[in-house]
Amino acid sequence: MSINAYLIFSAVLFIIGVVGVLRRKNLLMLFFSTEIMLNAVNVGLAAISRFHGDLTGQMFAFFIVAIAASEVAVGLGLLILWYKKRGSINLDTLQSMKG
Repeated sequence: MSINAYLIFSAVLFIIGVVGVLRRKNLLMLFFSTEIMLNAVNVGLAAISRFHGDLTGQMFAFFIVAIAASEVAVGLGLLILWYKKRGSINLDTLQSMKG
């Protein structure tokens, strides 16, 4: 496959993630959408790195995976606490429960 195919795939994944962030009302789905966006960036970095014969992009992708894993761990912990306190992880209830 050519680099264009990988970059188009990466762009499509990123667009799906952006649409997910903009359309979702559930905080858990918001986290999933950001994970899709991070994976799209990883695919693009790895493809460009492979095309140029340099490992820099693949190393950046590795660090992004590590940061994403810690983000998921902390984020899910916070979501569990939020659900126990409020009874919902819906973003609409976040707006109505100010104060």
